[in-house]
Amino acid sequence: MFWKTTAILACAILATGAAKKPAPAAAAAAAGAPAPAKPAAAVKPDAPFDARDPASLVALLATAGAKASLVHREDDAVLVTVTSTAADFSAQYAGCNAQGRACKVVLFDNMTDQPGPTFAQLNAFNQTSAMCRSYEDKASKPHVVYSTLLFEDDSRDRMKVQVAAWTGCVAEFRNFLKDPNDYLANAP
Repeated sequence: MFWKTTAILACAILATGAAKKPAPAAAAAAAGAPAPAKPAAAVKPDAPFDARDPASLVALLATAGAKASLVHREDDAVLVTVTSTAADFSAQYAGCNAQGRACKVVLFDNMTDQPGPTFAQLNAFNQTSAMCRSYEDKASKPHVVYSTLLFEDDSRDRMKVQVAAWTGCVAEFRNFLKDPNDYLANAP
């Protein structure tokens, strides 16, 4: 379990630090992603970044070619949906202020339509991962989730690492779903 978690974190850190940063105009053109429907489209890659603001995540994901949009706001929560080549998922911000910013936590969630493993297998998957958690919803659909606390001084690079760790969770869960018994037999 430790080596797998360490490998995911190392890949996330290397992936975000090793990539050459394109010019803001070139990044937007290369992404080719349509602008989100909300005002977050005005946020530029070199603009101030606040990880506690869902609009900053929308802008960050847009620079990576994903299409993200703020779809729902209720009380102290904001829901963002994301479509990308890596995965379609949601990001639920919680503990937000009345303007839907200054959020305290974000929970990433990916649901699959693939037939689910047994409850015992999901529980065993949870025991192999320090960061990724799985569950089965009321419709018997398996999910993988990852959450992180958000702080005022969280940088754009730190959020990139969190997104990379999240996509690592999605990849691991997909490997697990291919053959839960084999995955678990080879898990640490």
